[in-house]
Amino acid sequence: MILNETAEKTDVFKKRMTDLFVAQFAKPSDLEEINLSQLTPFQRVLLGTDGTVTRFIEAYTFSPVEIVLLHQEMQTLPTDHIWLDAAKGTRVIARQVMLQTRQGVGQQLTIHTYATSLIVQNRIPQVIREGLTIKGRGLGQLVQRSSLETRRDLLWCGLERPKDLPKALIHLEGEPFLSRAYRIVADGQPIMLINEQFPLDG
Repeated sequence: MILNETAEKTDVFKKRMTDLFVAQFAKPSDLEEINLSQLTPFQRVLLGTDGTVTRFIEAYTFSPVEIVLLHQEMQTLPTDHIWLDAAKGTRVIARQVMLQTRQGVGQQLTIHTYATSLIVQNRIPQVIREGLTIKGRGLGQLVQRSSLETRRDLLWCGLERPKDLPKALIHLEGEPFLSRAYRIVADGQPIMLINEQFPLDG
């Protein structure tokens, strides 16, 4: 009976996740399917939330999240970008950050998230552009403080074993991560495409 109830709950949650991620059919080929029944409640919420990940992690861990900017540069799109609805040559800000907490007497470091973003420069207000240069600011916080009315489209998710990670994460190369992609839309146009990767042992 318990096994049947667990299977039913897994099926319901799997359908819910399919409904949430509107472009699961387009997920990259290197993403494996996720065994949802093996995820912790914390991991399931990380995967499916359409709110600010930083705020959720802080509430769950009862610790402030440090947002570490790993890299940020201006780029131009080499080809048309379907998920940003942007043409080849559009100027975008490419950004990499890491979310981490320090807990306990020894201030043990836990890496929760590695996130990469493409931000369409001419679609965001000046206050967000300026905020991107300030240490410790996350995209979710910047969007909220800008009072810009937005929605989030969850696109796809899967299990990933990333390669070519930044130096700060090199020790996690090849390890399993939960991975999801979503975009933020304002005034009917995508302004950001974000990929978040959560270490399974985080």
